[in-house]
Amino acid sequence: MTSSPRPTSTILVLALLLGSGHQTMAIETPDYRVLRQTPAFEIRRYDTMRLAEVEVGGDFERSGGEAFRLLAGYIFGDNASQQRMAMTAPVSQQPAAAREQTHRYSFVMPAPFTLETLPAPNNPRVRLREQPAQVVAVRRYRGSWSESRYREEEALLLSALAAAGITPRGPTVYARYNSPFSLPFLRRNEVMVEIEMP
Repeated sequence: MTSSPRPTSTILVLALLLGSGHQTMAIETPDYRVLRQTPAFEIRRYDTMRLAEVEVGGDFERSGGEAFRLLAGYIFGDNASQQRMAMTAPVSQQPAAAREQTHRYSFVMPAPFTLETLPAPNNPRVRLREQPAQVVAVRRYRGSWSESRYREEEALLLSALAAAGITPRGPTVYARYNSPFSLPFLRRNEVMVEIEMP
């Protein structure tokens, strides 16, 4: 009989895997092609990717702990085949559609997996889906993970897109690339939003 991962140890392992502010080990990130760069944003094209995601209620800053526990549990073996998978970055957060104070968190699955070869989650709250190829506008910044800082960077991104005549599609996504123990000035954070294919 196997026991499910303990929440505190799961989050600690997740934090160690994501490093302490710089890449201490090779963490897979999704491939993309840069289509355009400006001082305010970058436009990227991402290919199709597989995601594990969960919706969690609560405020912007406090909902992450439960989401990380569920998603990290899945990749560390809380699945039908008890298979462990490599950690990837970023961890993404966005508002869940039409559900106030609910956030959708996602991990990108390692590239070799397909929806057919990914092990089924034991927890029904964890869902697997395929994200179609998309073009996104991205604003990168360093510093705090606070909601106020995120909103500030989101406003700058949306304002710059409007000035460039680019229309967003859907909600903005907040992406974290480092562990909670990383120094804020070393963190890679991104605000991204899907846009129309050029």
